[in-house]
Amino acid sequence: MQGWVRTSRVLALAEHDSNHALFVFMSSRMPPLLFSDLAIERVLPIDADFRCEIDTDSKHQDGVDVYVNISSHKLKLLFEMVPGIKTSNFVGEIFRAIEVFTKRRGPPPEFQWLHKYAVGAGSLSNSGSGSSWSGMDNPSRGLMEPGIDGVTGQDESLTDALLESPEISVPRQSIAKGATPIAARESVIKYQMAMKEQHYTYTQVLRVFVGTWNVNGQPPTVGLSEWLAQDPEPPDIYAIGFQELDLSKEAFLFNDTPREEEWQEAVLNGLHKKARYHKVALVRLVGMMLLVFVQEQHAAYVRAVATETVGTGIMGKMGNKGGVGVRFDLHSTSLCFVNSHLAAHVEEYERRNQDYHDICSRMSFTRFLPPKGIKDHDQVYWLGDLNYRITELDPWLVKDYIDKGNYLPLLEYDQLHQQHGLKNVFAGYQEGNVTFRPTYKYDPGSDNWDSSEKNRAPAWCDRVLWKGDGITQITYRSHPELRISDHKPVSSLFDSQIRVIDAVKYRRIHEEVMKKLDKLENEFLPQVMVDNTEVIFDTIHYLESQIRDLIIANTGQVPVTFEFIKKLDDSSYCKDWLNIEPYSGFIMPGEKCDIKLEVFVDKKSAFKLNSGEDKLYDILVLHLEGGKDIFITVTGTYERSCFGSSIEALVFISVPVREIPVGRLMELENAKEVSSTQDPYPIPKEIWFLVDHLYRHGLKQPHLFEQPGLNSELLQIRNWLDNGSPDPMPGSIHSVAEALLLLLESTAEPVIPYNLHSICLSAASNYLQCKQIVMQLPEHRKNVFLYLCAFLQEVLCHVNENGLDSKTVATLFGTIFLRDPPRSRGDLSSRARMNQQVLDRKKANFVYHFLVNDQSDFILGR
Repeated sequence: MQGWVRTSRVLALAEHDSNHALFVFMSSRMPPLLFSDLAIERVLPIDADFRCEIDTDSKHQDGVDVYVNISSHKLKLLFEMVPGIKTSNFVGEIFRAIEVFTKRRGPPPEFQWLHKYAVGAGSLSNSGSGSSWSGMDNPSRGLMEPGIDGVTGQDESLTDALLESPEISVPRQSIAKGATPIAARESVIKYQMAMKEQHYTYTQVLRVFVGTWNVNGQPPTVGLSEWLAQDPEPPDIYAIGFQELDLSKEAFLFNDTPREEEWQEAVLNGLHKKARYHKVALVRLVGMMLLVFVQEQHAAYVRAVATETVGTGIMGKMGNKGGVGVRFDLHSTSLCFVNSHLAAHVEEYERRNQDYHDICSRMSFTRFLPPKGIKDHDQVYWLGDLNYRITELDPWLVKDYIDKGNYLPLLEYDQLHQQHGLKNVFAGYQEGNVTFRPTYKYDPGSDNWDSSEKNRAPAWCDRVLWKGDGITQITYRSHPELRISDHKPVSSLFDSQIRVIDAVKYRRIHEEVMKKLDKLENEFLPQVMVDNTEVIFDTIHYLESQIRDLIIANTGQVPVTFEFIKKLDDSSYCKDWLNIEPYSGFIMPGEKCDIKLEVFVDKKSAFKLNSGEDKLYDILVLHLEGGKDIFITVTGTYERSCFGSSIEALVFISVPVREIPVGRLMELENAKEVSSTQDPYPIPKEIWFLVDHLYRHGLKQPHLFEQPGLNSELLQIRNWLDNGSPDPMPGSIHSVAEALLLLLESTAEPVIPYNLHSICLSAASNYLQCKQIVMQLPEHRKNVFLYLCAFLQEVLCHVNENGLDSKTVATLFGTIFLRDPPRSRGDLSSRARMNQQVLDRKKANFVYHFLVNDQSDFILGR
């Protein structure tokens, strides 16, 4: 369609070496009968800038026809297509072509095969690459085999033989020679008791209610009993999750909201009236909140409660997406509940996958040693707005299936069903049969599907999954009678088998174990063999991890407890760039433990390696409880990068960093006064490259600096900056934006040095004082600060397109320009969080002045 005038076109999708393009033909007659009837009007490569959306907006006549929006770079096209299987298949093939592109790896395609077709208004471009593509179509589900990380099982018959044998052979000769063996007594007792657990526990079945609701920022104007107390009998455990509790900027930027108290009160009023409940925990991150309750009769048996939050917004700073978790032990069973809100938009299923894996890897309950992850629990319940959509079907067809109550064909196109089947996400988890209508998207206040211009296809965004033994799902349902949001709430009931300890039997078996161990611990010393005490890594690059495996084998006759311990005067058992998993453990005789050593250089460690303050060398101390220490060396070579280089060093480097000798780079990093034959750049060229790319291509990009980039593209951008290249900068706009933030965050000192932070925060409410402070900054830091503020002012001139506002930008860049000094992990006290919120507001105020005031006098004054 051109304006509102219909003109006929023929569309064709072409493929060449797994690259795709959309051809638009004009025809001298319709339908065309000969190839000579056709003439190419334009060619659109399916690359990073290609978009395809289905729109059945009611403004288009009676909505019978299918409207397909195609955009490529600045070109936008609207095609009206006759509904039917041909249209559905064709649009489905376009979506599949887009998926193939987003999953590809390697350098971006140049589409040279299209050059001979590019005539008239043709559009061709280079593009970034996405993740690797897997073309496997496997509808079957598979569960991960159960296991315990770092601990292999012991033959139960051997354990029984040790405990039940009336006599244990004692090596008298060793004792005669003065040996005083010491066993890891407490660990052995704990392990032996765990092995005999079935002898002193019994199973009690408890009813678990799991509910999730995206409330779209609405206050609780309705009662919740229809959702929370619909069943005749009260549940023993409630886990109730909310998303989008508050959509205000205040909540988004500072995690403050009055809605927490309002919705908590609504939940308390909605719980089942036939029982009294005790609140186990409440945890919230921006709009995600999770409340867990147990009946009062069970409260005395709840132990080790812990909460955790993970933000998956850009660089983990923005918590508008992510997950919150609550874990606790009930009797002798550990439970974990996770409430998540994954990335939005139909086409973003890979980002949803990435969010899921980020939550899994980063949600760590640090009150335990070693910290517990989600996987380290007997039972896990995962709920939330997972945002997976129905793709490759137009909304009209989806709604038709729904009206007929025929959900099975739709579930085949449900992204979660597909990704779960491929084991890309939620491997080992189960989901019950979905027998309810999609829970999104409705016109608020009604049961009508979305009637906005976007006219989104309905989808099962809101889900409940589980993992673990002894869980039986009783029901899985939605609650359409609650209409205040554009989502419907979902709930699931489970019968959960909880292991309960019989105190009398426990004491008897514990005494038996102690007697047997009294004999064992006097006989043997712990002994292990490590397969490699000199671990050598290949060349390490910034943001690219490498893993080496280490095997610890118990070659002695008693169980061994091991732990990597810190050396004298060290704050940790290993350096920042090294991670050891597990760093402690327990090994039975004849068994082994696989240790994973991972080297990963990020913004926290790169600057030390660039300057020579640190190097890829560490000595690990493997300590055996009751035994000797074993020393293991870890070495590697670090490929220095512009990431982690100081502003003062980069301005003197006119060539790519990789072309500078290591010695010269260290000299630039450590010299107080740099002697150079060349004049320095006003700002580092790397900052200019990134900002210039964003200025040329990204000013109008929606969610600029809010949506994270892809890790694969960040690595391409790193290589482009470090090695130099005549090719265009790779990666999407979001990846380039995140690369800029990473570059600024990876320096030893932030743009505004640490020693000026208290002065800046004190002056944050006074623009003139803030200007004076900036004018006193070291020359190159002042240049970078003013250059970036000038660019951000330009970004804010396009708020109608990019959707940003000065408050959001000031808050994000406040944490960049005035980055907090490094501190120990896990300072999560409420007082510390309140102080942090006050500091973040002051940082935002400081930067805000330079976004809304004219800075030309600064620039001209230089």
